[in-house]
Amino acid sequence: MSSDPAAAPRSLTVAGADGLPIHVLAWSDDGVPLVLLHGFGNDASIWADFAPLVAPYYRTLALDLRGHGDSGRDAAHRYDYDFHVRDLECAFEALGVGRLVLVGHSLGGRIATLFAGRHPERLAGLVLVDSGPELDARGTTRIRLDMERTGGGGAAAPIPSEAEYARLLSIAYPAARPAAIARMARHGLRPLPGGGFERKTDPAFHAAARQMTPTEAAERERRMTAELWDALRRVPCPALVVRGAASDVLAADVADRMADEALPAGRLAVVPRASHSVMTDNPEGFAEAVCAFVLGDA
Repeated sequence: MSSDPAAAPRSLTVAGADGLPIHVLAWSDDGVPLVLLHGFGNDASIWADFAPLVAPYYRTLALDLRGHGDSGRDAAHRYDYDFHVRDLECAFEALGVGRLVLVGHSLGGRIATLFAGRHPERLAGLVLVDSGPELDARGTTRIRLDMERTGGGGAAAPIPSEAEYARLLSIAYPAARPAAIARMARHGLRPLPGGGFERKTDPAFHAAARQMTPTEAAERERRMTAELWDALRRVPCPALVVRGAASDVLAADVADRMADEALPAGRLAVVPRASHSVMTDNPEGFAEAVCAFVLGDA
């Protein structure tokens, strides 16, 4: 396969945990693997602006997480972090991925952190994009409400058209570039037999969490927060924390602690004119920060 930055990615499917299909976009086949993990409600196409920039230098792959994009939905609603980490382990084996650079945004960043903490010897580099062990409730609440507003919270009413979905996305992602909104709308919908569309993200993704009491949910997040901080401390490779300057998800002090205290070889990049969805809000600023880290003088 060509490593031409202008080439369209190749689409393939591999087996994740318990055989669940995991969809992959591959921009190139040569070099150390660089694997991109999207956030909740997105899919692998979210990296379309960035991936071609590193494809000439890395074997560049982006995965659809389970229950997202063109990966399988789990009929048993098994969407806890451990299943995502197992998906990575299985997918990497199927793809022949050994030592790698791992890049994760939001939910994908937390999954990347756990994988890195459990397999530190496999990481050549780690990039965490507006994702951390502690999340600001303002941002997580906004994301949940945006998901419900755009038809991803289990609502029965279908989305009438791609144009209407793009309009809803423009409200949920007010700083995103129009091209990014159009791409998310184009890749994010699945036609329904009776007409209209549904979001590809499984509406049952957070079903287990919705069945918890507030106390149970708080205790689960407390345990996950502790595991994530511990995972960061076990990652010896160079690591970059990327924060959108206007993020309402990753607080500035948490990002500082990640880069300066937890990660043994961490550094921080703050991207201006960007909120939580850094790569769609300021793709040039995002690319500049991450390329400086993963390419250096290449």
